[in-house]
Amino acid sequence: MKARDVRAVILAGGRGTRFWPLGRAARPKQFLRITGRDPMLLETVRRVRTLIPPRRFMLVADADQTRQARKLLPRLPKDCFLVEPAARNTAPALMLATARVWLDDPEAVVAVLPADHLIRDEARFLRTLRAGIEAAARENALVTFGIPPTYPATGYGYIRHDREKGRRIGGAVFYPVRAFKEKPNLAQADEYLASGDYAWNSGMFVWRAGVFAEKLAAVSPELERAWKAIVEALRSGGGPKLRKAFAAAPALSIDYALMEKAEGVLVADGDFGWSDVGAWSTLLEIWPRDRKGNAARGETLALDAKGCLVWNPGRLTALIGVRDLVVVEAGDALLVCDAALDQKVKDIVEALKKSKRLRKYV
Repeated sequence: MKARDVRAVILAGGRGTRFWPLGRAARPKQFLRITGRDPMLLETVRRVRTLIPPRRFMLVADADQTRQARKLLPRLPKDCFLVEPAARNTAPALMLATARVWLDDPEAVVAVLPADHLIRDEARFLRTLRAGIEAAARENALVTFGIPPTYPATGYGYIRHDREKGRRIGGAVFYPVRAFKEKPNLAQADEYLASGDYAWNSGMFVWRAGVFAEKLAAVSPELERAWKAIVEALRSGGGPKLRKAFAAAPALSIDYALMEKAEGVLVADGDFGWSDVGAWSTLLEIWPRDRKGNAARGETLALDAKGCLVWNPGRLTALIGVRDLVVVEAGDALLVCDAALDQKVKDIVEALKKSKRLRKYV
């Protein structure tokens, strides 16, 4: 592939509330060692650096998370860390990051990657990402990757694409996107799976900085104004002007603000063992399991127990006659829940935030 100016923008600002009590406000999911020996952020950086030089990385996070990231990645240059003035969802964050790239080179290709996703087949992922970079460099398009669905998931957004109009670019087939769909109910998810025209939305994107700016302007005057204000603030050196411009940007996800509305979006199959590791129960598919489907970190004795997940390093956990439980011991807090209800862990976090007495556990 011809040498190109390619930047990796790593979204490292998520809160990961579904991994309480191990994950906390001061230690969100991307800094946890839950999928391997290293924190997920470090795994993400290592995965991509064989394709994009680390000096071309940009980690986007708030000030506290940036301090943690710099300790974790001491060899990355200081200007690789971009501090969000405030937490305002992914659209303002990606306008800020892409604007900084645009000021350097409007033709530069930006690869947007969440810091807290798992990729099992890294070689295939890098081949697909390389093809996505090529597609974004050639086409006046926003590029994304759809995960071929393996079951009727209701916890993911979906991408509907035109399987009849695929074009091979850079070693992968890219399909025109017909629509982005919000998280469906079970009946809709069954229909999506049966049709073969839908994929899970991976939350990974590739675009040229200039194309991103053009798509924003075409979609919404409000987004165009926000973009121009952020660009002007960066030209002026940031500071209070940038904080004001960032605060005025719509606090929306990039999917809702841009991807769902833009013309000219392409998607390729992301068949590379992806997981967004969205809740404790997803680790049952990632960690080694015993013959009864139990998975554990920490010594565990399971008698007539089935389908349980345990996090309790350094201690013995004994399970007797239980099914489909999540048990997480985090020093000052213990979680026990039905694995089918672990998405509700975020509700526990919200309840803790509202309690003066228990707020210290968030």
